[in-house]
Amino acid sequence: MNWTLNPDAAPPMPYPAALQRIIGGDAHREARAEISAWPGYAPTPLRNARALASSLGVESVWVKDESGRFGLGSFKALGGAYGIRRVMEARARRAASSAGNRGEGRPATQTVTCASDGNHGRAVAWGARMFGCDAVVYLPVHVTEVRAGAIRSFGARVVRVDGEYDDAVAQAARDAARNGWTVISDTSYPGYMEIPRHVMVGYTIMANEALDALLPMADMHRNMFGHPTHVFIQGGVGGLAAAAIGHAWERLGADRPVAVIVEPDAADGLLQSALAGKPSASRGDLHTIMAGLSCREISPLAWEIVGKGAHAFMTVPEDGIAPLMRAAARGELGEPFEGGESGVAGLLGLIEVARDEERRRAIGLDEGSRVLVFNTEGATDPELYARIVD
Repeated sequence: MNWTLNPDAAPPMPYPAALQRIIGGDAHREARAEISAWPGYAPTPLRNARALASSLGVESVWVKDESGRFGLGSFKALGGAYGIRRVMEARARRAASSAGNRGEGRPATQTVTCASDGNHGRAVAWGARMFGCDAVVYLPVHVTEVRAGAIRSFGARVVRVDGEYDDAVAQAARDAARNGWTVISDTSYPGYMEIPRHVMVGYTIMANEALDALLPMADMHRNMFGHPTHVFIQGGVGGLAAAAIGHAWERLGADRPVAVIVEPDAADGLLQSALAGKPSASRGDLHTIMAGLSCREISPLAWEIVGKGAHAFMTVPEDGIAPLMRAAARGELGEPFEGGESGVAGLLGLIEVARDEERRRAIGLDEGSRVLVFNTEGATDPELYARIVD
């Protein structure tokens, strides 16, 4: 397990205005109004991992369980589909204001595209079908055919890329530029910032639901019962972490929880960025059971929030994932839940830190700590999940 505290972590303070312009303010409220109106929307549950909390010597461990989100099996539906919705709104406004489009009938069907390790591609395909678009999804070679088939089931075309996730990102960008398609991604890069921001804002719905459940009557009575003191959250390109950290920081201000970013040893771009003090690539081989976190490059836009809002960065061992998936499914941690390979990574990070006295002290993890983690996916590859859990 690699570990580093963040020397650039902001002290307890209100959410900075510069970061609010990325994730915060009216943007979250607009996303919440839109997404909560979609068919099938319901807040996902919080699972009480009371047995785990007792064994780790903390007050509570709550697991925000995204395995049932819109029937897609992961939190990604919140971002990918919302990004498409914002693109379609902008397109409709342009068409309405363009005199050249008057009386010319309906414009050509919009095509959206993305690169994915599986879950984001499924969300984009689902959103494209919901909003009347065509979708082309680029998958790196390691993505299983079961996950590819789930994407095709929503009518999307799948293109296989002989390389890793970042090769798929590059290919999707090149083909989109050549064909006039729109890329929907939470991975930002120079010249491509606005859509990733929309996607990350969509993710804030998950964080808001968790805080709504943990802070009953907080705004009215200033009662901070249930206030999470720590959050362990998966890395990847950083979009999820930025959304969770940014929204909690905006809502809780100086009382924001201590945030620990968790990554595989083989895909540790955020940890490397913390060590370098700027966005940096992982030097790992990206071979990990945590396929949804198999990313070499991080998102510079996400780093603006994560680089200031996270308190520590760590990696977790591969051999800890499968036993934890089984323990979650069997109810050995508390309330049972369906935790996927990437879904339990944050939980594994908590366990690893809680069993290390020096690191516990470094982040103030003690018997009074209330920990929030995110089960970001369920059995998104049912065949693989069954082999691991059964």
